[in-house]
Amino acid sequence: MYVSKNVSLKPYNTFGIDVAAEYFLELNKEELLPEISSDNSLPQKKYALGGGSNILLSKPIEGLVIQNLLKGISIENEDEDHVWLKVAAGEIWHELVLYAIGMGWAGIENLALIPGTVGAAPIQNIGAYGVEAKETIESVRFWHWDKKTFITYSTAECRFGYRDSVFKQELKDKVFITSVVFRLNKKPVFNTSYGPIVQELQKMNVQDLSIKAIAEAVIAIRSSKLPDPRKIGNAGSFFKNPAISADHFELLQTNYPDIPCYPFNDTNVKVPAGWLIEKCGWKGYRKDDIGVHEKQALVLVNYGNAKGDEIWSLSAEILESVKMRFGITLEREVQVW
Repeated sequence: MYVSKNVSLKPYNTFGIDVAAEYFLELNKEELLPEISSDNSLPQKKYALGGGSNILLSKPIEGLVIQNLLKGISIENEDEDHVWLKVAAGEIWHELVLYAIGMGWAGIENLALIPGTVGAAPIQNIGAYGVEAKETIESVRFWHWDKKTFITYSTAECRFGYRDSVFKQELKDKVFITSVVFRLNKKPVFNTSYGPIVQELQKMNVQDLSIKAIAEAVIAIRSSKLPDPRKIGNAGSFFKNPAISADHFELLQTNYPDIPCYPFNDTNVKVPAGWLIEKCGWKGYRKDDIGVHEKQALVLVNYGNAKGDEIWSLSAEILESVKMRFGITLEREVQVW
């Protein structure tokens, strides 16, 4: 076990923010976690780092940053209809999607090209194009820093919500996810309810629908709208789509007849945060090295040497303008360190 000191995290976060971690460790064996816990020479504060695609580094990190490099995919169980796949948390999410498609296992094809690692899937309950990770997650295994033991949570215990879970609430910064078990379908049920997928499939002239075709459509849509973090620093969607009451939505419709929405529950609808931000004039905004992407107002970007607190301040301005104009309080999706 080799622990480095004062390591720049610029290569480890897709925003490309250059701050240092007081201590840094690459973890490729979960058996090391008890040793790390019992090592009193290491800081008590510990951070789990996956692909760095959903974090904003606002200041130097005091504590131990542990990069999750745990690898491995194995079949836990299977029957005529399903396969239960145990996946190490350090596996790349998109590579898992491609692997599942190659094996003919359905359920996560709509989540293609989402950046990051498998360990982030339950934390964030990642979702896109009509599908959420919680629909396929069977269980999550993690190391609890305080209890100094491995624990496995069922789907119900994970308390999944919209881009939310127990791991973002009371277990935040208290656990290190080591693996996730997914239940995938051997007999696919195609989900093309999200409008752009149907349009993209038509554009692709797909005659025989398949999980591969759906994934390719999703990849095409995401690639057309979202900037490549290898070219422009970003963390994808910075804000969640807000849920508002049906009455509030009807009131907004009187002034904005073109305001889009989609169903959420019996009393609320969701409004695209990107639409709200764009209407406030932020799309394409740039000041020095910070900005809002020209094609997708949900995405804040680092054009070069932006600091995390500068991006945070920009997000605060956006929040205030949306609240003033629409009476809607947006929530940040990105985690701040």
